[in-house]
Amino acid sequence: MHVETILFGASVIFFLPVGLIYGYVADWEPVGTVSLLLLCGMFGLSGGYLWLLGRRVDPRPEDNPTANIEDRAGEVGVFSPHSWWPLVLGLGAALAFAGLALGYWVTGLGVLVAVIGLVGQLFEFSRGQHAH
Repeated sequence: MHVETILFGASVIFFLPVGLIYGYVADWEPVGTVSLLLLCGMFGLSGGYLWLLGRRVDPRPEDNPTANIEDRAGEVGVFSPHSWWPLVLGLGAALAFAGLALGYWVTGLGVLVAVIGLVGQLFEFSRGQHAH
């Protein structure tokens, strides 16, 4: 996690002066200045989390510059083989965002569909063919 921590830390070091310089040059225009400083905070939170996590977990093969490709071989995670729930969840998110332009009732419908898709995806491995 060392590389990721350095990447996010370098982004903080970049965006803080850029936000301050932008604020000074643009006469402290609120939208751009606040967004750049919030971007700095976002990278700082992510980098801090990765730094704390990197201290607790064992080094990964990606952190070793002399590691071979086969050092990372093995199980990566558990993925559903053929799930329709991400499609339902994406449709709900699309409806919710389309509701911002079409009307708030469409947003409510999209949130309802998204919640149904989220519950379906969360409990996918609890019942049916792939139950654990």
